[in-house]
Amino acid sequence: MRFVCPLIVVRNIGISRTFYEEVLGQKVGYDLGENVSFEGGFAIHLRSHFADLIGVDEDDIVRGSKNAELYFEEDDLDAFLERLKRMDSVRYVHGVIEQPWGQRAVRLYDPDMHIVEVGEPMESVVKRFLKGGLSVEETARRTSMPEEFVRQCVEAVRPDRV
Repeated sequence: MRFVCPLIVVRNIGISRTFYEEVLGQKVGYDLGENVSFEGGFAIHLRSHFADLIGVDEDDIVRGSKNAELYFEEDDLDAFLERLKRMDSVRYVHGVIEQPWGQRAVRLYDPDMHIVEVGEPMESVVKRFLKGGLSVEETARRTSMPEEFVRQCVEAVRPDRV
């Protein structure tokens, strides 16, 4: 058995597809009408069709339950945040926050109130701290990442300090 992908249920395929393409830069792998799979490894499914498939009333499919999220990473989080500022339709769970381990993230809602998190990859966090002057050891402590991981990131930032 193999896991294929998470699938979220949406009220309007067109609106949701546009959100994931335009706001999050996702590319469609397959569009089967009531089901759209993205190359990023998740799918959206039309609520009415999904209700029929699982044999429940459409009203039994809860919207905005806040019990899960789709997680994305963006190398240039600052550019992404600037782009979001120009999109009036984006609804935030919260603005940018910095986690105790240094990773910055923002959470927003998709059109169906699913939570979407966009965070920095830990490689970007490590590089940011190294560029800011922290040593490998300090960066490892600050990010809770192994020194070996930090050293792998160093070469791209300061090849002379490996």
